[in-house]
Amino acid sequence: MTSMLIELDTVSKEYLLGESRVLALDSVSLGIGAGEFAAVWGPSGSGKSTLLNLIGLIDQPSQGAVRIEGQDTHALSDRALTDIRFRTLGFVFQNYNLVPVLSALENVMLPLQIRGAAEKQARVKAEALLEAVGLSQQMHSRPDKMSGGQRQRVAVARALVTDPRIVLADEPTANLDSRNSQIIIDLMRDLNKSRGVTFVFSTHDQQLLDHVDRHIHMRDGKIIGDRKCAPAAAAKVVLAPA
Repeated sequence: MTSMLIELDTVSKEYLLGESRVLALDSVSLGIGAGEFAAVWGPSGSGKSTLLNLIGLIDQPSQGAVRIEGQDTHALSDRALTDIRFRTLGFVFQNYNLVPVLSALENVMLPLQIRGAAEKQARVKAEALLEAVGLSQQMHSRPDKMSGGQRQRVAVARALVTDPRIVLADEPTANLDSRNSQIIIDLMRDLNKSRGVTFVFSTHDQQLLDHVDRHIHMRDGKIIGDRKCAPAAAAKVVLAPA
């Protein structure tokens, strides 16, 4: 039986907008199992980014429970939540969120150094990951000297450097052309298969939707569809400089 890494139990999230209350999520229940490659999709304002923020422990629900690896996160301290984020979760963002004054290598090393890893240990691991994503020649380049596809590959390497069980990717292909989108999709699929990393995406991108195993359809803060699907055959991962 597939173990549930992520569980949401009747989760709602309200935000105050001036004097109005906006219900971003409305009694959502969801389970994501180990090794899944799943996409949350729907129109803007459907609640998919809010859902990822709650799974990522960046935000807390107004009602309901979020469990990561079976642990209810509601009553945990900020320090305990941070520990779960570092130990279990990796993040890939639409706008990369790389530190502009750091090289690709330094950006990937950073999460390990924040955790207190020795510089040599962090460097060796970051170098291996950048080589794995095809950026051995760009390790010492800063983000402004790299293409969008290369920056997103740095972001994927950074997300994986702490050996997370779950990677949350918010619109990871939104700023990429179709070729670089396919490279990123194939790369993440390969990591899902070879390392067993669970990936959960929010996306509008049909190209990405065509390659996932599960479609979770959202509208107006609710899940209106949830189905397993047969992904398109994976193309060969092309890791030449983008």
